[in-house]
Amino acid sequence: MALAIKLAKQGHYTTSPNPRVGCVIVKSGQIIGQGAHLKAGTPHAEVHALREAGEQARGATAYVTLEPCSHFGRTPPCAQALIDNGLAKVIAANVDPNPQVAGRGLDMLAAAGIETAYGLLANEAEQLNQGFLKLMRTQMPYVRCKLAASLDGQTAMASGESQWITSPEARKDVQRLRAQSCAVLTGADSVLMDGAKMTVRHQELGSLASDYPAEVLRQPVRVVIDGQQRLTPDLPMFESPHPVILLRTKVENEQDWPHFVSQVAIKEHDGKIDLAAALAYLGTLGLNDILLESGQRLAGAFIEQNLVDELILYQAPKLMGVDGKGLCAMPSITKLKQAKALNIRDVTMVGTDLKVTAQFANS
Repeated sequence: MALAIKLAKQGHYTTSPNPRVGCVIVKSGQIIGQGAHLKAGTPHAEVHALREAGEQARGATAYVTLEPCSHFGRTPPCAQALIDNGLAKVIAANVDPNPQVAGRGLDMLAAAGIETAYGLLANEAEQLNQGFLKLMRTQMPYVRCKLAASLDGQTAMASGESQWITSPEARKDVQRLRAQSCAVLTGADSVLMDGAKMTVRHQELGSLASDYPAEVLRQPVRVVIDGQQRLTPDLPMFESPHPVILLRTKVENEQDWPHFVSQVAIKEHDGKIDLAAALAYLGTLGLNDILLESGQRLAGAFIEQNLVDELILYQAPKLMGVDGKGLCAMPSITKLKQAKALNIRDVTMVGTDLKVTAQFANS
């Protein structure tokens, strides 16, 4: 199963919105077939593994990171392929919460006389598909909030200057975060003040650039919270012809927007765009992994409303003083027990910066 998980990671930047899945087929203690799902609409991991195993698959055991599908989508059901090839046993790490599957794949296999089991390395396999699994379970996407700050927690000078606090290596790492996300979400302030384009800059991907040519790498959908309709078509954001969704309180047709820009009206809450409703809408589009890259106000609003699952903080070895802009703007608290609690999952060095990955305790 560990090898199946490793294989699934091959689709880290390409399978979205489909889950990342790996499969290994074993017979008499020997690996006879292996495969990974690499892109939506292409063969699933089980099919690749079965093709490699050939006739030897009969009587073998398949290890797969996610329950085999039981329905016809863009491709035929993998559970049927495993049955047709005479597998004796199928072990899944995770049960697929997709309502079209949800245990039916394992049931289908069992009904055909195939021994089934699940739960092996389940936690490790779940890390592959946090967005897919959360969307299927809750109809809400998995949100990662990326922040960059000095050691004393400042994200910008009082003037707004912030380029660049972190090292080139950290900024390249952010490009990888974008590349693995279904969508990058930001606010109108970042687009207006920073000239943000929110695209994946292929030349900054380092070793990934050779593994994933620009024509293969999928650009994330760019989503902008623009509740006051401040954005205009002449901004740098709209120079790049990749899809943009403007989330607004109302759709305006007075300006000539490029064909790749769509406007969507989202209901209001307390005079502002309802952020939970915005995420729910993105979920209906199948955008299950969202990278939030914004200023302190929008980041703080998402965190305050418990809409962020994971925080990724790049901390530079600099001190910027008390007059800078803080990490995120959140209401003041009077008691320590009111503080937002996180569980640190990883701490590593990226260039000269510290990268801290943490999940909110309530996620």
